Amino acid sequence: MRSRNPVFSRRGFSRDNGYAGFNAAPQAGGTAVGTQANPYAQGNPYANNPYAQQDLQHGAPPQAPATTGRMTMDDVVLRTASTLGTLIVTAALAWALLPVDDANINRSYGIGIGAALIGMVLAFVQSFKRKASPALILSYAAFEGVFLGVLSSIVDNRIASGAAMQAVLGTMAVFAGVLVAYKAGWIRVNRRFYGFVMAAAMGFILLMVVNMLFAVFGGGDGLGFRSGPLGIFFGVVGILLGACFLALDFKQVEDGIAYGAPKDEAWLAAFGLTLTLVWIYMEFLRIIAILNSND
Repeated sequence: MRSRNPVFSRRGFSRDNGYAGFNAAPQAGGTAVGTQANPYAQGNPYANNPYAQQDLQHGAPPQAPATTGRMTMDDVVLRTASTLGTLIVTAALAWALLPVDDANINRSYGIGIGAALIGMVLAFVQSFKRKASPALILSYAAFEGVFLGVLSSIVDNRIASGAAMQAVLGTMAVFAGVLVAYKAGWIRVNRRFYGFVMAAAMGFILLMVVNMLFAVFGGGDGLGFRSGPLGIFFGVVGILLGACFLALDFKQVEDGIAYGAPKDEAWLAAFGLTLTLVWIYMEFLRIIAILNSND
């Protein structure tokens, strides 16, 4: 069930191409769907714990093993705060140091695009790596922050005053809403949900790429998927997809802790959550820009 796309498949703590949340869903007796065992069983004292196996048989996730070197929720929160903090700091610096007035907008925009390309490369490199690299993840956050700082400044100062704060509040609202819905059990993340989200995301990205190619080679706005009423529609679709990815991120964190994932895997959770929040923020920013555009 796991996507072969390295960017999509980063949503899951992997060991030998296994996924603790979907490909290794616990069944009675501790075995996994597709006969794949818990990828973290080696060195995990809960792997053969009869009480943990009894919990699995009753559908409850096992308690996280009380051993050092295992990922905890505190680890995830700390790594995510570090990653998002790096992004926010560099975004604020880019906003302050790269003005977007008539005399400097081309230079600032060029620097922002360059930072975006570097961040994209770093994200792909991390996605292809089998283990989390804190240096890569924090570097990605830093360059992505520069891009978002410049982009947000352009939209806020030249298109819609207050757009950046509105996009931040919208992103926070989506995050909080999905977290509440997930914890309340209103969102059930299973194989079917995972497959649907992956298929929808790949279709969405394919449409955006086609639109971009038409815009580059045909001029204008391409097929019009990112402006006007269609742009608003696809922006809302993008936000909904981002919300689905947040649910997948919460599931991978929950399963990683339950299965006793190594502590370093918390960086993968931080990476996934940061990518998702950036996605949602940019979709909000795009919708606000469209709604306030005079074109």
